[in-house]
Amino acid sequence: MESLVQIDQQISLWINQHNPAALDGFWSFISGTRVWFPLYGLMAGVIIWKLGWKKGLTVVGTLILGIVLTDQLANLVKDGVMRLRPCRDPWMIEHGVRCPDGVIGGLYGFFSGHAANSFGFAAGSWAGLQLNDQKHRYGIYGCCIMIWAAFISLSRVMLAAHYLGDILVGTLFGLAMGYGLAKGAHWIIIKARL
Repeated sequence: MESLVQIDQQISLWINQHNPAALDGFWSFISGTRVWFPLYGLMAGVIIWKLGWKKGLTVVGTLILGIVLTDQLANLVKDGVMRLRPCRDPWMIEHGVRCPDGVIGGLYGFFSGHAANSFGFAAGSWAGLQLNDQKHRYGIYGCCIMIWAAFISLSRVMLAAHYLGDILVGTLFGLAMGYGLAKGAHWIIIKARL
């Protein structure tokens, strides 16, 4: 386990140090949560428009539930695992980790709530559309929303808020949660005959 932690530290440090300082503002913008509220609202509207208000509200409701659950579960795991964020880790600081905005977030970082939430939203919205609208595949949307989630997740390594391992675990958790809740919404829609 210790060797995995060291590999994660070294890879994360390498990624962080190869980020040009000129991009710090870009990564800070991408990493912000409030800046994406309009996208969430737009996508909720598109889902309701494409699926109709009953199916659409069911899918949107599970997306909201997913964001709340992933965020709270990420915080519980962080407090349980207690892995320091790169910008708080003495080894990372000693080896030159760049913390453009100073200390980002709380003391602990495993696993990334940003990665879990963004990939949960991406998987949940894409699967929610696909499962409940058999006429369209939504391939372009799926590619775009996954790239968006990847950029948000990568921003956390660039800003020394998370290790790459934190991001990978958060991504897997978010994908599973998003898809599982989309399947749950689909089950509700079928059972309620919406």
